[in-house]
Amino acid sequence: MVPIVAVVGPTASGKSALSLELATQLGGPDAVEIVSADAMQLYRGMDIGTAKVPLDERAGIIHHQIDVLDVTDVASVAAYQRHGRADIAQVMGKGKIPMVVGGSGLYVSGLLDELNFPGTDPAIRAELEQIHVTHGLGPLIAELREKDPVSANTINLSNPRRVIRALEVVRLTGSSYTPVFPRHTSHYPDVVALGLRRDKDCLDADIHARAAAMFADGLVEETEALIARGLRDGETARKATGYAEAIAVIDGKMSVSEAIESVAFATRRLAKKQRTWFGRDPRIAWIDIGGCADLPKAVQRARAILGPLTDR
Repeated sequence: MVPIVAVVGPTASGKSALSLELATQLGGPDAVEIVSADAMQLYRGMDIGTAKVPLDERAGIIHHQIDVLDVTDVASVAAYQRHGRADIAQVMGKGKIPMVVGGSGLYVSGLLDELNFPGTDPAIRAELEQIHVTHGLGPLIAELREKDPVSANTINLSNPRRVIRALEVVRLTGSSYTPVFPRHTSHYPDVVALGLRRDKDCLDADIHARAAAMFADGLVEETEALIARGLRDGETARKATGYAEAIAVIDGKMSVSEAIESVAFATRRLAKKQRTWFGRDPRIAWIDIGGCADLPKAVQRARAILGPLTDR
């Protein structure tokens, strides 16, 4: 059976560069297709702020789950799981290696692990949303605390989407919506997961440099174009790191220098969460790069882990 190769790790750790080099060494476009596991790269037009690899730099390798949503669409792990697994099946059907690349921990787990999502009910969802519009979050929080106190103490009660989703599941299933994260049980029989680890000081420096480069490369202008396509109405897209700050610049609430610092701070926090998420997974073979930019070392270590696959 064709194996799946996963390349994971914190943002700015070099996943894209390593995955493209590995894909080339595994046989290039005829042998490998990449399935992105980055929640924000799902959105069309959100290129600079998500560090999306430009089409002409993808070495001819097909990338899935990039540019599949409009900025007004809501990103969903459950929907991503369905579409991403269909992509993997299609790639395997061609006899190619699916390479999953990304740092969105829940998306990686939703795709590769035995993680099941409760169903939805449009009627229940509509009723809850109407209560929110008419009466605010108060009654919904009260109901959640009464019917599912564990979830009420777990989720962010200031986030209407989370509260409504929790109540939808409770009403639909009669059971708790307490988030249950995967216990590292693979959905697929053959997955080789590579994790990139870098020196924290080097990573932090690169994160700050990347934030500055995004604004220098036109993030504000890109955001203005996306606003014209409905970004302000996007429930998830408008909150993405980089775009939220660019909107603040456009609205005169932040200077560009303040926005750069805010993006760098948020990205460092994200990288810390990603290190924690992936660090708990015993299946990941870690590649400690050490230096600030040592792609050859990462490739050499990855090839050693993958073994015969690199001889295809």
